[in-house]
Amino acid sequence: MTHFVRDLSLRYKIPLRVLMLASITAILVTASILFRVYDETRNDLLRHAESMGRVLANTLVSPITHDDVWRAYEIINSPFQGGGLDRTQAAETILVLDTRGLVYVSTQPVQYPMLSDPERLDPEYAAISDLAMNRTDVKSSVIDPPNSSRLFVTIPITSEEARLGTLVMSYSKDLFMPLFIGIAQRAALMTLLALVVLLPIAWYWGHRMAGPLVRLAGCMDQIGHSVPENLHCDLFESHDEIGRAGASFKRMLKELKEKESLEQEMMASERLAAVGRLSAGIAHEINNPLGGMLNAINTFKRHGSGDPHTLKTLSLLERGLTQIKDTVAALLVEAKVGSHPLSHRDIEDTRTLVAAEAAGKGIALLWENDIAADLPLPSTLVRQTLLNLLLNAIHAADKRVECQVYRDSRSLTLVVKNDGAHISEEEMPYLFEPFSHLSRNGHGLGLWITYQIMRQLNGGILVESAPGETRFAITLPIQEEP
Repeated sequence: MTHFVRDLSLRYKIPLRVLMLASITAILVTASILFRVYDETRNDLLRHAESMGRVLANTLVSPITHDDVWRAYEIINSPFQGGGLDRTQAAETILVLDTRGLVYVSTQPVQYPMLSDPERLDPEYAAISDLAMNRTDVKSSVIDPPNSSRLFVTIPITSEEARLGTLVMSYSKDLFMPLFIGIAQRAALMTLLALVVLLPIAWYWGHRMAGPLVRLAGCMDQIGHSVPENLHCDLFESHDEIGRAGASFKRMLKELKEKESLEQEMMASERLAAVGRLSAGIAHEINNPLGGMLNAINTFKRHGSGDPHTLKTLSLLERGLTQIKDTVAALLVEAKVGSHPLSHRDIEDTRTLVAAEAAGKGIALLWENDIAADLPLPSTLVRQTLLNLLLNAIHAADKRVECQVYRDSRSLTLVVKNDGAHISEEEMPYLFEPFSHLSRNGHGLGLWITYQIMRQLNGGILVESAPGETRFAITLPIQEEP
């Protein structure tokens, strides 16, 4: 049960705690009222008892002096006649004790006969025996014996300072119970009405207060080892503690996403850099024997026999080795120092180079070139990058390829789109690796070379792919010459 209450949602804990607090408050207020009513009722009863007792004690002086028992009996029974007393003010029993503490007369002569010892007949009267025998005590007393069901009011009966006896009036404590029960019932009814009114208010407050925390907890539950891509948290925003917690959580999510993106970029960059270093090392090792082999073939063709079959075989070997040399050269991407600044004509030359390829496949080539003045960028590398993107797009396209080249004050942007099959999320991390099995044409070096050029020029590349359109966007920073 403890675990169930502890694990209960705040949407239910808050209303339950409000109702519990209201109930405890109602109980404490009712108890306070009951104690106060008890004290006031008891004090009123005792004041009335003392007042009536003095009247009876003064009236009993003459009958006791003349030993008129019947007259004394009529006097002590007079309060019970006429019905003028409230039930809570009516004495249960009135006894007149003589100076020896024995019954002189009582309102219940059968239960307390004359000259009987009331203590023996009823042990609760033991508490008043000492007062009855005390001849010097001339003051009234209120006696509330512990563990007794009655209160006792004793009034001495005196004549010229002489003690004639003691008037004892007993009151049942049960007289207070109907009053207490009535108050408790009214308090319970009012508490119930208050709870009925508070329940919807507490429920509303509970949802208002716990709702933001519930949404925050729901968002936190969705976060595992990584932040989901499509995670959207509709969190409460304010300047209180809950609002600040939501704002901090949003900020944390943003930082986690940026951290994951940076980690992925670093991993991809490190992987490609490692592949690049390996490829470059292999390329250098291959270039030396490859160059020697091509030189040997060239020498043999110039100075060897003119046998046509041999020359044909050597030509086949030369073309194969030349293709290997071109592939190896593609692995050694180096900036061309002598490259002239990029111009409008360079972009248009690239269009001319790919136009025949696009026309041969029936691909519509949409072109937009907003470059007017020369830009301080190496034209050879930019053209190679744009050419690689366009050839890949043409091979992947179904009907259309779009190219947009434009600049702003700080950068040059190359955008190439095609309407072919889109690139899946699983393929994205391996898109720029050389000789990738994901390459749909060629040896897969085009995008890898493009990536290496972007690193040399401190540029960036963004790939977006969905069914019906794949978009490559390259941004190259422009450093104006002084």
